[in-house]
Amino acid sequence: MAVSLREYRARIKSTESMKKITRAMELIAASRIIKAQQRAQSAAPYARELTRAISAVATYSNVDHALTTEPEDPKRAAILIVTSDRGLAGAYSSSVLKEAERLIEKLRGEGKDVAVYIAGRKGEAYFKFRGRAIENAWTGFSDQPSHQAASEIGAALIEAFLDEDEQGVDEVHVVFTRFRSMLTQEPTAVRLLPLEVVEGEERPESTEVLPLYEFEPSAEAVLDALLPRYVESRIFFALLQSAASELAARQKAMKSATDNAQELIKKYTRIANQARQAGITQEISEIVGGVNALADAQAGSE
Repeated sequence: MAVSLREYRARIKSTESMKKITRAMELIAASRIIKAQQRAQSAAPYARELTRAISAVATYSNVDHALTTEPEDPKRAAILIVTSDRGLAGAYSSSVLKEAERLIEKLRGEGKDVAVYIAGRKGEAYFKFRGRAIENAWTGFSDQPSHQAASEIGAALIEAFLDEDEQGVDEVHVVFTRFRSMLTQEPTAVRLLPLEVVEGEERPESTEVLPLYEFEPSAEAVLDALLPRYVESRIFFALLQSAASELAARQKAMKSATDNAQELIKKYTRIANQARQAGITQEISEIVGGVNALADAQAGSE
């Protein structure tokens, strides 16, 4: 019984240590998530207005540009999958990977080859473990993304999109986790290139109406200048949304782990107390039994 009691006390001690770790991680995630949420919200207006500006150029010009022109027979598509660098975030990475697998299956069903680009160690490990090819991977910034990282990713995707060789791609998709609230994070897949969202007013039907936009030096030059900015801003926005979602998921997971550790401590404490009481009861019974036996022996000798 004493050995069992020591085991329970050791389990209680180890669980208390684990609880301190999960509680610390929960507080760290909670302290970072406000800033991450603010960064994601502040990046949204720029990305939205830049997309609107590009849509205006595409709507009010007759320029055939790779950014806005749909390929006649797309053969290859690139997918950027944004995951986390670390674990202990619940189903955050697995959810976005499931969404990516659904998109990959859909694109392959349309007869397109898929080139996978990864942001985050979890996604990289997922594809490497299964022996699947990865075009490029970037790691080390999932919870605190920088604009430089978005620029590097954007440059690689633009190079693949503009490449007319077999290694080039006709479409670029991004799979990331959209931050809705502290309790809700939604895996989302969007097509980045060619641009398919058109915002703004319809083109005037009358040719006598003066154009609403004038492009200097030309609409094609404007699109060439906006292409890298558009891709970088959308990727940076996706990274910021994913960072806020990752921290929210980690805080929720660590809070759940802390609560479970507390319940486990209560359970082990109750069992340890029962074992201690059972040991005390047994010792008392043995003492009483010994006293009775001694009294019987003395009475028999008399």
